[in-house]
Amino acid sequence: SELLFDLYLSPESDHDTVFQYLEKNADQVLLIFDGLDEALQPMGPDGPGPVLTLFSHLCNGTLLPGCRVMATSRPGKLPACLPAEAAMVHMLGFDGPRVEEYVNHFFSAQPSREGALVELQTNGRLRSLCAVPALCQVACLCLHHLLPDHAPGQSVALLPTMTQLYMQMVLALSPPGHLPTSSLLDLGEVALRGLETGKVIFYAKDIAPPLIAFGATHSLLTSFCVPTGPGHQQTGYAFTHLSLQEFLAALHLMASPKVNKDTLTQYVTLHSRWVQRTKARLGLSDHLPTFLAGLASCTCRPFLSHLAQGNEDCVGAKQAAVVQVLKKLATRKLTGPKVVELCHCVDETQEPELASLTAQSLPYQLPFHNFPLTCTDLATLTNILEHREAPIHLDFDGCPLEPHCPEALVGCGQIENLSFRSRKCGDTFAEALSRSLPTMGRLQMLGLAGSKITARGISHLVKALPLCPQLKEVSFRDNQLSDQVVLNIVEVLPHLPRLRKLDLSSNSICVSTLLCLARVAVTCPTVRMLQAREADLIFLLSPPTETTAELQRAPDLQESDGQRKGAQSRSLTLRLQKCQLQVHDAEALIALLQEGPHLEEVDLSGNQLEDEGCRLMAEAASQLHIARKLDLSDNGLSVAGVHCVLRAVSACWTLAELHISLQHKTVIFMFAQEPEEQKGPQERAAFLDSLMLQMPSELPLSSRRMRLTHCGLQAKHLEQLCKALGGSCHLGHLHLDFSGNALGDEGAARLAQLLPGLGALQSLNLSENGLSLDAVLGLVQCFSTLQWLFRLDISFESQHILLRGDKTSRDMWATGSLPDFPAAAEFLGFRQRCIPRSLCLSECPLEPPSLTRLCATLKDCPGPLELQLSCEFLSDQSLETLLDCLPQLPQLSLLQLSQTGLSPKSPFLLANTLSLCPRVKKVDLRSLHHATLHFRSNQEEEGMCCGRFTGCSLSQEHVESFCWLLSKCKDLSQVDLSANLLGDSGLRCLLECLPQVPISGLLDLSHNSVSQESALYLVETLPSCPRVREASVKCLGGWHVWAPCFPRPFSLQPGL
Repeated sequence: SELLFDLYLSPESDHDTVFQYLEKNADQVLLIFDGLDEALQPMGPDGPGPVLTLFSHLCNGTLLPGCRVMATSRPGKLPACLPAEAAMVHMLGFDGPRVEEYVNHFFSAQPSREGALVELQTNGRLRSLCAVPALCQVACLCLHHLLPDHAPGQSVALLPTMTQLYMQMVLALSPPGHLPTSSLLDLGEVALRGLETGKVIFYAKDIAPPLIAFGATHSLLTSFCVPTGPGHQQTGYAFTHLSLQEFLAALHLMASPKVNKDTLTQYVTLHSRWVQRTKARLGLSDHLPTFLAGLASCTCRPFLSHLAQGNEDCVGAKQAAVVQVLKKLATRKLTGPKVVELCHCVDETQEPELASLTAQSLPYQLPFHNFPLTCTDLATLTNILEHREAPIHLDFDGCPLEPHCPEALVGCGQIENLSFRSRKCGDTFAEALSRSLPTMGRLQMLGLAGSKITARGISHLVKALPLCPQLKEVSFRDNQLSDQVVLNIVEVLPHLPRLRKLDLSSNSICVSTLLCLARVAVTCPTVRMLQAREADLIFLLSPPTETTAELQRAPDLQESDGQRKGAQSRSLTLRLQKCQLQVHDAEALIALLQEGPHLEEVDLSGNQLEDEGCRLMAEAASQLHIARKLDLSDNGLSVAGVHCVLRAVSACWTLAELHISLQHKTVIFMFAQEPEEQKGPQERAAFLDSLMLQMPSELPLSSRRMRLTHCGLQAKHLEQLCKALGGSCHLGHLHLDFSGNALGDEGAARLAQLLPGLGALQSLNLSENGLSLDAVLGLVQCFSTLQWLFRLDISFESQHILLRGDKTSRDMWATGSLPDFPAAAEFLGFRQRCIPRSLCLSECPLEPPSLTRLCATLKDCPGPLELQLSCEFLSDQSLETLLDCLPQLPQLSLLQLSQTGLSPKSPFLLANTLSLCPRVKKVDLRSLHHATLHFRSNQEEEGMCCGRFTGCSLSQEHVESFCWLLSKCKDLSQVDLSANLLGDSGLRCLLECLPQVPISGLLDLSHNSVSQESALYLVETLPSCPRVREASVKCLGGWHVWAPCFPRPFSLQPGL
């Protein structure tokens, strides 16, 4: 309580009663700390000053809890004890009307008032300086001093910078013809000492009495009473404004002989102005570097030389030193706040070379984030940018901006991208921006996001945008704009001939407004895409190429050009995703799109169209001429709706693919180009006859894919589905995908019955439908019932089941729909006879009953037929069963067992096949994991056969029985027993049995570990084998034995 009464008015008596009353009524008490930042410096080494101590106790609630406290301070100067819940209010500077109001109050005489207003209207720099109230007062003082003795308009030359404004003020406050140099320098020394120690309140012990009198006489100092204790107070002194204290300090540094240039340059630094809410920055020299830079101007040299008592060389050296420091700073990479400080300093110097260096050194992307900016700041930045040749991008994000700040950018032709994002920007800001935009000749991108602009502010911008024909991108994101305001904005699209993007995202528009925007997209000839997804709303445009001369023509001529070019063909992409569209919206959208241009893509995913809306869109697909995609995903489509969609789209000639997955909420239509017009019958006949002269791979194709995956389809749905699909089969080769459903065995059987009614398919995918082995084998009979089926791939364990047709055939031939065309019929028969059908069965337990059933099913399959089987292991019994069934399959041309484990007995079973089945012309067994049997066709005569049994671990004990099986063959052209384990004993045994084996061609015994001795034995045995013409054996040790069967000595030589 004592501290409170010491610093405020103390009651005459009964302190305790007064304090108790204040505590009891604390909620009605308001304590004001005006200029708190000027009282934060410590009073001594023992702790904080009394003002800060009192403020801290009040904020912490230890004194008068519940009272209200208000403090004024410069930004970033508040103490750390400020509570987090404290409200912050940013006090703005003077706008134009406020400056005019202040001038009217300052000048009492009418002529002086009018003269001052004229000077402010003609001097843009002075007008921007007057946005700071203190500088506005200084400007009025200078004008009051200059106007009587100078012609109108002289303020441009006499008051070009803030520094020279203060310099004129000092001259105006001094006696005519007499400048008190020593007093000014001494007072400047006091000011500098105060800045260095953080002191703005001085006492008699700090300033000599003559200086106090000098400051008071010239209105440079003000005095006041300061309570220092109970019943005690003393007189305090302060400069009339903190900026005046900084200016006088700068004068002392530049003109005093006590300060050399090395000491001077230490004060030329750039301060960051990022405001930290709870951490005070006690430094007071915010403008000191700016004043030093301003005093480095050549214009100030006579003034400084006078203060320095004629030492012009010293002054010039100091000025040059300041400029040199600024040159070094101009080439560094600086943050946004320091860039602004640098621009202030450089602008004050009035050095064109330095301004040019600074402007050219600024980065192409110049961001300003989260610190306050004034009109003076932007005006200074504009002044520097005038010296720049290259374009620049300015991004103001989260910066508190004064409402009239954009006026400072008038005529700045270097700005290419300009964006603002701040809730501080309102209608006044938008109005000021609308006046500046038409003057920025290079501006291509304008962004105004996260503001609180209303319809009034937008109306000004909408009027200004057509005056900026060079704009390529405009963004009004996150501005809480109403529906009507958004519609007003899009009206400007036809008047921006180069616009490529308009972003209206995060503005919460309704569905009816969205449909109005879709109409704009349809009717505006330059719009290429409208993207709406939840909060996103973006127009993308592709403007025609135009010259600068065309852009500068009259608006009516530009509009007629736009209409002319809009008549030309264009394609539109429309994406209205997650926009809560319903069935009636789909009807309105269809009616709208039917009147519009060709559509590249229509994406209505994530809406609420449900079955009826999806059906309507599918029916309209053929009329809308969609070139690429229609997306109806995540619209609540049901299984019943799938049938409706299939029927609706059956007559669409351009549909290339339809993918429906109810589990993944996918409904996507893909389209191909428009088909050629129907040709006459004679032309079609000639066309088909010409196909006989083409290779199969050159035949034209037209196909479509219908993918109904993961839709929960069951057997009961198939009949209705196939009925709906029937209309699609005549349009081209149909790829049908039923994978990931729940058809089961019943569905597979039912589908096999329905497939002939669908005509020719290109493929059918039945994967992942929970089929048993019996159902899978039952599908094999489709080879007999479906003429288009040429390949059936089944992987049982992974439930991969794929039926495929011939890739190079056409459905109109396979269905026999052209009986009048002999060329087509002949070609069809040719393909039926020559192209083999293939059954690939893998990951399947191949037991004897399953193999018996499989072969019985394949008996009626038209040929030729290739059978490929694969399993983990095939038992001898299963292999015997399979081989016993071979005679029942006369159309079989190939039997392949790949990646299948076979027993050591399998070589004997397969060798026996060569004699038991005359149609077998080749047996190829490799490493007991891969076996292939090649068969003769029924038209081929019986002839030679061959056998290859490599890597089968055949040894000496197997030779005799193996040769006995081979001896039953009529004629063996080749036997390959390489890579086995015969060794020397096996070779000898083989040579003994060799006369019984009818080999007419080649016997290969390579890689059987045969020694040189056995090779010699082979040569000696050759005469007993009259059918052998030549023997070649590579022996162990690198020797090669070659022995022609002639009565002459053989040679033994190293391997060749």
